Amino acid sequence: MVVESTTVSLLGDRQENQDRVQVATDDGAILLIAIDGMGGHADGERAAEMAVEAIVKAFKAEPHPVFDPFGFLHLAIGMAHATVVQLGADLNIETRPRATCALCLVQDGVAYWAHVGDSRIYHLRDSGVLEHSRDHSHVNVLLHDGAITAGELNSHPMRNYVECCLGGDAELPHMSVSTRKILQPGDIMLACSDGFWSPLTGAEIASLTEADSELDNGLQQLAELAARKSAPRSDNTSAVALRYNA
Repeated sequence: MVVESTTVSLLGDRQENQDRVQVATDDGAILLIAIDGMGGHADGERAAEMAVEAIVKAFKAEPHPVFDPFGFLHLAIGMAHATVVQLGADLNIETRPRATCALCLVQDGVAYWAHVGDSRIYHLRDSGVLEHSRDHSHVNVLLHDGAITAGELNSHPMRNYVECCLGGDAELPHMSVSTRKILQPGDIMLACSDGFWSPLTGAEIASLTEADSELDNGLQQLAELAARKSAPRSDNTSAVALRYNA
């Protein structure tokens, strides 16, 4: 399996960067990790760091290629959740650290993904967005129910409210796990925080597939564009991407 991967994480107009992105690799299996520590809660930065550590530990403990990708994604998110819950065990429930999470496992030319909250996974192909994950957010529920339009998403007063996340209550959060996605040469898998995807159009994100573009340069430029479009209140802006070549 021939791939190239890269990460980017910008502070934006915030005092600290509570996003964490990472690529973990082992014997032909590659895991893209994007964690967004939630603002307004204690230790968001530490929550993101500990969630990544738990996920990487789970990945390294697996034989590769991963025998049960869907079971692994469920287990890894569960371990990350338990770690963040423990971090805030001595705090009031309202202030405990929390984070959103997006994972994408690529092996044997196939992608599998899972997420909690509004960190997203994108599958890009031929200058278009083939698919992206559906946010666990209140406005996305309203959109799905027909209560608001797509044009109202970014201006809705509850646009930053997520309905499930890592941390907080000890109960395992709702998570969405994809079906098996067969990759074609040139496909790009992208995991990112909402600070990256929310200011960008689908066409802007899909520009990452341009054949003459270096993946690291393209991802850096997109992150900088997202931050500029959100200024002067841009969020942490982070993403991890993989291009599948064969």
